[in-house]
Amino acid sequence: MNYIQEKYKNPLLFKKQYLENLPFKHVILDDFINPNLLNKVEEEFPDLQYLENKITYDSQKEIKFASKGSADLSPAAKDLIGYLNSDIFLEYLQILTGIDEKLISDPYLSGAGYHQIKKGGLLKIHADFNKHGMLNLDRRINLLIYLNKNWNSDWGGDLELYDRNNLKSPVVSVAPKFNRCVIFSTTSFTYHGHPDKLRCPKNRSRRSIALYYFSTGRPESEIDSEHGTLFVETKGEKFNHEIKFNFNCQQKT
Repeated sequence: MNYIQEKYKNPLLFKKQYLENLPFKHVILDDFINPNLLNKVEEEFPDLQYLENKITYDSQKEIKFASKGSADLSPAAKDLIGYLNSDIFLEYLQILTGIDEKLISDPYLSGAGYHQIKKGGLLKIHADFNKHGMLNLDRRINLLIYLNKNWNSDWGGDLELYDRNNLKSPVVSVAPKFNRCVIFSTTSFTYHGHPDKLRCPKNRSRRSIALYYFSTGRPESEIDSEHGTLFVETKGEKFNHEIKFNFNCQQKT
């Protein structure tokens, strides 16, 4: 099977764009996945709220659901994720991103897999955890594939990318349209999320597949102390800074 569309087969064609895009390294690839496969992934996507084995986030900073591991992935989702975690696609990412350290996929899908945000849900702007919670690997790349057909822009849900030196407004806003893939660098300062409450109808939700890629070591310029998810205030908002222990910090996306 051809998992990705023919126009994207050569990652060298998109490397310059990836490296030069602002506010940090990223690329947006529309109609990236074979539509026959992604249609099946979309059709088989479960309502995560009703899964027994799920991760529920419900706080001021995030209201969302995520799958846990691979047990509840549909056959089509397992097929797609198997390819995206394979040596073939790892080599693709290696060329696209120009990362020198060998990239490693995550068989545990720690924080990865299905993501779903319903009406009123959100994910405040943040930089992701920088170490794998179980494997002590450095997190380097995020890959998001959106599964939302006929998405109405009035519903919100755009992925917003921020410059670390200006958190007042996003540099880039990405609508979560069906078969849109976003790949971006992960450091302690690659701030992203969608901070405004989702305004979709109750019978719709913002759905995606997320995958993360790691390495053993990273450039010295990117090294920071180990941390979980780092949320930041944007658009003049103020968080309630209550003391709260979060034992799932490595799971955030």
